[in-house]
This record gives sequence, structure tokens and C-alpha cells, in this order.
Amino acid sequence: MSRKKQQTTKFITKDILKSSVIGAFKKLDPRYMLKNPVMFVVEVGFVITFVLCFMPNLFGDVTASGGISEGALRTYNIIVTLILFITVLFANFAESVAEGRGKAQAETLKKTKKDTVAHLVLPDGSERDIPACDLKKGDVVIVRINELIPNDGEVVEGIASVDESAITGESAPVTRESGGDFSSVTGGTTVVSDWLKVQIAAEPGESFLDKMIALVEGASRQKTPNEIALNTLLVGLTIIFMIVIVALYPFAVYSGIHIPIATLIALMVCLIPTTIGGLLSAIGIAGMDRVTRFNVIAMSGKAVEACGDVDTMILDKTGTITFGNRLAADFYPVKGVTVRELMEYSVLASLEDGTPEGKSIVELARKMGAVTEKKCCG
Repeated sequence: MSRKKQQTTKFITKDILKSSVIGAFKKLDPRYMLKNPVMFVVEVGFVITFVLCFMPNLFGDVTASGGISEGALRTYNIIVTLILFITVLFANFAESVAEGRGKAQAETLKKTKKDTVAHLVLPDGSERDIPACDLKKGDVVIVRINELIPNDGEVVEGIASVDESAITGESAPVTRESGGDFSSVTGGTTVVSDWLKVQIAAEPGESFLDKMIALVEGASRQKTPNEIALNTLLVGLTIIFMIVIVALYPFAVYSGIHIPIATLIALMVCLIPTTIGGLLSAIGIAGMDRVTRFNVIAMSGKAVEACGDVDTMILDKTGTITFGNRLAADFYPVKGVTVRELMEYSVLASLEDGTPEGKSIVELARKMGAVTEKKCCG
């Protein structure tokens, strides 16, 4: 029970709950409800029964029923009105909760950026602490162990291991040093060993973290093909049942039976696919939020649905599935080329390569006796 309660608390925080309740009432706007025809019909029924709470005899229900008093009919209309209102409000609340989860992800990223303090290195070598959002392109900052890198930049001094799992999903810390292909660092990542001096390379609002926030906030709610097809079916069923209810009233009058308008509205809400219509949009948003929790940004519900049909995934970035020790181990020449020739050409191609792979080729050739010094041709 405690574990289940803990999971629920994580899913709906106080902030999400508060914003979802407010959002549920805001979504009662008929202009918004028109996007969901099924729930719009329920809302129209709520409005009619709400009016009947004050004017029970508006459609002649008291006069035609005979034995039912106006007070009893008013009480009955109030009960139906409350049930319809709760139905509409719950559908809006479910959608607001799903939206709130996505907004919470963006707010977390914003808070990470806002709360990060940068140690700005001044021209005289001293340091001054400033908010990361005040950094400008060209500023030099120093980042020590267990500190967040404040913004995107290039390493100008030092060597350290950087945990990039929060941004790139890289499971193991990667080495960052000045020069070569491993000098770039991303804002929001954490230095887990030693220290780095980083020259900021991004203007305020243009960092990788800013772009991630923009993607999360701007993720569109495009309807998927299956959602469009299901929505069409729900609308069709709603129209059919509305025709049935409308035809039921004259048949009842012809048979000498009077059915209160509130009863017909309640019957219609029970017949039409209210539950599916109310939760359809929430399900789509929840799918986008679910992948966001795994550090994957879904630009639309259509993309999430397409992923459900994927059987095989091919990764083109080996760094995510290896230990990072991609070093040269041996030279294997093709036919007609000696090992010595292969080593010499490999060294010439790798002397200016600052990557670990390039350095390992030169080091391996040196161990095998090849000349690894630069030659000057005159």
C-alpha cells in the first residue's frame, strides 16, 4: 500500500493538482469543448438541466406528470445536473493532469537553468559568482567536481569526466578535454571529477537546454490516424443515440407516458460513449508524457503511436552502447600492402587527430616501431 501511495504521489504533485483543477474549469468554455463533440453534447445537457433546476416547468414537466410536485422535480433536476457537471469536469481534469505532467517537465528544466550558479573567471584571474542565465558568449567559467556546467561551450583548460545522462542519455560519464572532438560540453550536465575551464559558446536563450525546453513546451497535440478514426466512430454513435432519444419522446407522448426532459438527457449521456470521449485526448497526452519521463521528447502523439509499431531499432551512435574504450588494437593490411606501409600512412593521417581513436593509432604505431614524428619536406 505504501509503495502504491508513493507512486501516486509522484504522479500527481500538489502543483499539478492545483493547476489541473483550475484548467478543468477553464476547459468548460464551449469554444474549447467543441473540439470534443461527445463531451460538448454532455455540456449542453448540463446547461439544459441547470436551467430546469430554476424553472422545472419550462417544458411542462410538472403539468404533464400530474402526480410529481414541483419541488420533487426540482430536486431530481439538481441531482442530474450535478452528475453531468461532475462528468464533464472529470474529463477536463484528466486532460489537465496529462498536460500538467508535460508542463512540469519543462518547469524542471527551467528551474535547473535558473538555479545554476556560474563561477565567472575575470581577466585578472579572480572568480565571481553570477546566475547562469546572465552568461554571454565568450565568457570563461570554471566548473568543479559535482557542479553543473552552466551553458554550452568549449573546454579551454583542464580534463574531467562529465555525466551527460540528463541531456543525452549517455549511461557512463564521458571525458571532456581541450582540443579534439571531445572539447564541447552541454549546459545542464554535471562534472563528476576534476575541473574544467569552459568558454561559453551560446548566446542566452540559444543553448541546448533552452532548445529542449522549447521542444517540451511546443510539443503539438496532433491527432493520430487511429484517434481520428475512433473520434469519427464516437461522433457517429452520438448522432445515432441522439436520434433515438429524440424519437423516444413523441412515442412516449403517443402512448400516454410522460418522460421528464432531465430523464431523457440522463439517458442520452448514458448511451453515448461518454467515458471514451472524455478520456481520448488525455490518453494521447499521457503517451507523450510517458516517453518524456525517459528523457525522450515526443513532438506529437502521432510519433508516439508510430513507435508502437516498431519491432527493431538500429542505433547509429555507438557511444551509447559501448564503454567508450574504442582504441586501436592492431593493423590489418589488405593484399598488396605491407604492415609497415599501413602503419606509416595511418600515422600520417592521425598525427593531427586529437580524438582518443587518433591518438591510439599513433601510440600503437610507436609501440610497433613505426616513425611517429612529423617530417618536414624541403
